[in-house]
Amino acid sequence: MARILVVEDEESVRDFVSRALTMHGYSILTACDGAEAVSIMNEHHFDLLLSDIAMPMMDGISLALKVRATRPHVPILLMTGYADERQRAHNLSLLIEGLLAKPFNLEQLLTAVSDALKKSKVIEKSDQTA
Repeated sequence: MARILVVEDEESVRDFVSRALTMHGYSILTACDGAEAVSIMNEHHFDLLLSDIAMPMMDGISLALKVRATRPHVPILLMTGYADERQRAHNLSLLIEGLLAKPFNLEQLLTAVSDALKKSKVIEKSDQTA
């Protein structure tokens, strides 16, 4: 199953997302901010980045740009509870596979993660045939 890097500064959200995805068979790495995520990403392989947008140190959009530059085939799914951050993410539709609006439930989380991973597989297959 896929390995997911979950980046979220709010501990309760990070714990919910991590537990939920682990219970559904995903392997999870966690970070509490973008700077910690960069350190983890330099040491580990992951198949999906799932990151909050509004975080201290390095926000999710800056992290997404860094991941896209170094790992162009890793899908990126962002999450936020702020309307202005949702607008910033929508402006990055070529960079990310999706946006998960907080608050979200288990079904919404699992669907968003599954969809992002499926999109990356479709893109990866089309790149291999080209």
